[in-house]
Amino acid sequence: MRQNAVIAGVGITPFGKHLGRSLSSLAHEAIAQALADAGIGQDAIQAAWVGNAGAPVVTGQVCVGGQVILRQLGIGRIPVVNVENACATASTAFQQACSMVTFGAYDIVLAVGVEKLYHDDKARPMAVYAGCVDTEHPEALTDYLLGDLTVAERAAAPTDQRSLFMDIYARMARDYMARTGATQRDFAEVSAKNSRHGSLNPNAQYREILTVDDVLAARSISPPLTLPMCSPIGDGAAAAIIMSPAKARELGVTDPVRVRCSRIASGFDAVAGETGVTSSIASDVYADAGIDPSEIDCVELHDATSPAELIYYEDLGLCARGEGPAFLASGATALGGRVPVNPSGGLVRKGHPIGATGLGQIHELVSQLRGRCGSRQAQGARIALAENGGGFIGSDAAAIAMTVLEK
Repeated sequence: MRQNAVIAGVGITPFGKHLGRSLSSLAHEAIAQALADAGIGQDAIQAAWVGNAGAPVVTGQVCVGGQVILRQLGIGRIPVVNVENACATASTAFQQACSMVTFGAYDIVLAVGVEKLYHDDKARPMAVYAGCVDTEHPEALTDYLLGDLTVAERAAAPTDQRSLFMDIYARMARDYMARTGATQRDFAEVSAKNSRHGSLNPNAQYREILTVDDVLAARSISPPLTLPMCSPIGDGAAAAIIMSPAKARELGVTDPVRVRCSRIASGFDAVAGETGVTSSIASDVYADAGIDPSEIDCVELHDATSPAELIYYEDLGLCARGEGPAFLASGATALGGRVPVNPSGGLVRKGHPIGATGLGQIHELVSQLRGRCGSRQAQGARIALAENGGGFIGSDAAAIAMTVLEK
């Protein structure tokens, strides 16, 4: 009987502003940690999946980024697959690497995600985000962004998008408010919770603790979003060593984490009454993993903005439709609650170097399942879920990845 892959080791850099470091140096740091954690040398790697989204625009490195990064470590000959899938890049690299081990093609592989978005020319990272939508039909995106506004509000709306994806998430937030009665204060509560979590994470980009009033008083980005409700750009890398269970036993790997299920999917044109891609893939993942969402002990999800966390509570089945604000208010998703969500601080506090984010989530959950998170530990965690979206087409994510891990 085929057995799912296991994670033998993980590594991560601090997420943040690394203007003086190269793409390769960040990747090398995360890879070295993952190899040491797995207790193997780099010569044991049989294949590698290297995720990056922004380098072609920000640094000019195209096509062979993975080979460049690994050759500098003296790693050649093996298959190297370069992966780009918007903000779901690293989780896609991880899913593909896990699949190849599960299918029996390899016994030991590397998945790494790395990103450098900070640049002296701020137009470069903004151009990366501008390309994560359907650029052939800009009128469709404009209609979506302004579709809930009155004629007068449309006329007053700025014609230049200061932060395209923050405007997209702002529209999602306004729709959610209209549908559920959620308030801007509810979104600020998410930001404040994740600031408490992020303050305990030494790798987080932002570590100061914010109150709800701090979040509400901050600069408006795109109503109803204020600055602390929005994920920042960032640099960083994360990596995982993935093995077959048999090879992990042979090598005496201590504390491997089982990949119970890992899937990727694409958004689609939903008909009236049909749920979007997140709900759709969640149902498939739970069926594949043989679990109910009530069994999940810890979650890292794609809070590119704080309102998204409430939306994903519902899409992931952590609570019923319309109950996101009440679920948050109950304390269930804070450390010490029934199912801590984003104990790392999430994207809004840990940071969002888009080509590394998905493996950053995996690093956090592996650490949680191994009981290595100290003051931000989700006590007794045995089953964990990662959800990572990317890009935007129509009215939904373009890509999504979801993984269930088991201690």
